[in-house]
Amino acid sequence: MTVTQAAQFEGAGNAAVQTEVWLLGQPHLRRYLDFVRDMTPGGASIRQAALIDEWRAANDHYAELEATQAGIADDIDIRDLDPQMQAQAAEVVADPRYERAFEDLPARFAMVELDKLVVPQPHVNLHHVERLKTRLAGPLAPAGLFAFCMPLQRAEPPVHVRRTGARKYMFWSESSDFRFHEPAMLRAENLTGYDSIGPVGGMIGLMVGFGSNFLTAIQSDDRLLLHNGHHRAYALRDAGFTHAPCLIQTVTRRDELNLIAPGDVTEAPAFYFKAGRPPLLMDFFNPVLARQHLVYKSQHMIELSFEVRNFEVRDLSSAG
Repeated sequence: MTVTQAAQFEGAGNAAVQTEVWLLGQPHLRRYLDFVRDMTPGGASIRQAALIDEWRAANDHYAELEATQAGIADDIDIRDLDPQMQAQAAEVVADPRYERAFEDLPARFAMVELDKLVVPQPHVNLHHVERLKTRLAGPLAPAGLFAFCMPLQRAEPPVHVRRTGARKYMFWSESSDFRFHEPAMLRAENLTGYDSIGPVGGMIGLMVGFGSNFLTAIQSDDRLLLHNGHHRAYALRDAGFTHAPCLIQTVTRRDELNLIAPGDVTEAPAFYFKAGRPPLLMDFFNPVLARQHLVYKSQHMIELSFEVRNFEVRDLSSAG
């Protein structure tokens, strides 16, 4: 179903649906079947055999690509960053988000070929893509392209919170970038706008929010795996761009990969970095490999709970 058809479906009173495009034919057939059954209107009534036939046809096509495009992912074009973007790159490096997320492994900025980026995420929300593409309308200067890919200033979607128990809270947002950050030990001077029942001795904060949201990739040997920014990469390619500024982190061994890559990649790194023809961004635009589905609009939820224990420990070191 096309984005236009989805909009018509919404106009008929179904505002809780959107359109996603899924890659078929690669691992996770069960994941695809579960997605159609649970997340698409009427999905439970679709014959599973028909879905498997579609997936099998795509899998056969990948087998053909392994013969005709073997090693294509190793031939990705990586160019120096446009000189007009260097000042913006320096601003990103100076931002605290860069220091926290990208200081551990070698990292650099470059212009990368979009088509040959290896993609570990098999689905893209086309409604989000259309929102992003409104920022790409008309001629785009190098500074505008860099800001699109490395947004330092951006309006985040709302975050909602509700207390669901005496020591339990639920946070949610429509953004797929919504995540738990970390626990943090805070001092009393970090606390403002709170009327305490007594002097504050210390605080533990459980931080939730959003990622850096930079367009990033992981390099191993000659391949680039798209790490963050699937929707922006798709939007750029759909708008006619062939290359985009990207922040590249380089790994040289699996232990380094385990520090930054998502679970699907760390569980099967050879599939993405050694297979003759892994899934690429260009595959989302191949009608044999990609399928569009209406899906229920989702919220990304984080549940946080805490436990308090009070006890005494006596100092017996001076006991005779």
